[in-house]
Amino acid sequence: MTGSEAPPSFRLAYVPGVTPDKWVRIWNERLPGVPLSLTQVPAAGAGGVLLDGDADAGLVRLPVDRTLLSAIPLYTETTVVLIPRDHLVTAADEVTVGDLADEIVLHPLDDVLGWEGLPGRPALERPATTADAVELVAAGIGVLLVPLSLARLHHRKDLTYRTVTDAPESSVALSWPEAAHTDRVEDFIGIVRGRTVNSTRGRQPEPTRAKGGKATGRQSGDATRRGTGGNGRTGTRTGGTGRGASAGKGRGKGGGTGGGRGSRPRHR
Repeated sequence: MTGSEAPPSFRLAYVPGVTPDKWVRIWNERLPGVPLSLTQVPAAGAGGVLLDGDADAGLVRLPVDRTLLSAIPLYTETTVVLIPRDHLVTAADEVTVGDLADEIVLHPLDDVLGWEGLPGRPALERPATTADAVELVAAGIGVLLVPLSLARLHHRKDLTYRTVTDAPESSVALSWPEAAHTDRVEDFIGIVRGRTVNSTRGRQPEPTRAKGGKATGRQSGDATRRGTGGNGRTGTRTGGTGRGASAGKGRGKGGGTGGGRGSRPRHR
């Protein structure tokens, strides 16, 4: 892993619609001495923010440039059509792209769905942003297809939405520059993947040290690794290859017995 010297803080970028609150809370609980700063960035500019070094990692929308950025897909969002509350489409619980054939479908410049062919009828001009398109929907000028999180982000009392079953979908991922996979990035990966504090995956805790300065525990320099507790489940590894779980049953290649202080004696 690169980046052995951890930065004093962790900078996380996120795109509109993504809610990182849960992961930030877990970070603050596990790493109270490492401040996490949040920066919202446009979806189209998220990759540039990471590559320019303005953030350590980002919650972004796929696709990203996989030649320069690593990415872990997190979830895929449902696509909905945003409409006025008195629109005819509200009569159904969900619709298809074909049901919108006669509608003016707004296509903002910051669209994140990646249409190959936009449904419905095009507007005379493309709105600059999704927020601008929402205002046009409220004015009765057209409808707008967006990921569910963006529909909720731009919630208005006079608008509602319905699921579009066959529209393109948007996926959210955790991304970071391949050349900057730091310990702090690995910490956040563990959080979004639901690892526990004591998970064996990712970074390992530093070994505790005895008064004499020697490391204790699993990282001890002894050739013989003694089992913990007195139940015999862990056992002693002699020569480094004995079976600790089957205490007293096998012998390590070093010639010692597989049992240790916590193992049961072998009866002859």
